[in-house]
Amino acid sequence: MANQEIIDRDTYKKIKKMNREELTKFILKYGDELLGEQVKTIDLPALEAELSKIKGIGGKRLEEIMTVVEKFLDVE
Repeated sequence: MANQEIIDRDTYKKIKKMNREELTKFILKYGDELLGEQVKTIDLPALEAELSKIKGIGGKRLEEIMTVVEKFLDVE
C-alpha cells in the first residue's frame, strides 16, 4: 500500500493550504465518495441456501426470514 497513490500532488498542495474547517469538509466529502465506491452485495440465493441448513428452519420459516431480509435490503 505504500506505493499506491491515494491523493495526487495538486490535491496534496490544496490540503496543505486548508484551515481546520476546510479540511474537515474535505475529509467528510472524500470519505463519502470512498464509501460510495464500496458497495457490498449479498448473494440472496446463497444466503437462503445457508439458512436452510440451520436445524429447525423449515420452508415456511425460511420464506418469512427471506421476506424480512429482502425488505431490509429494499429488494424488489
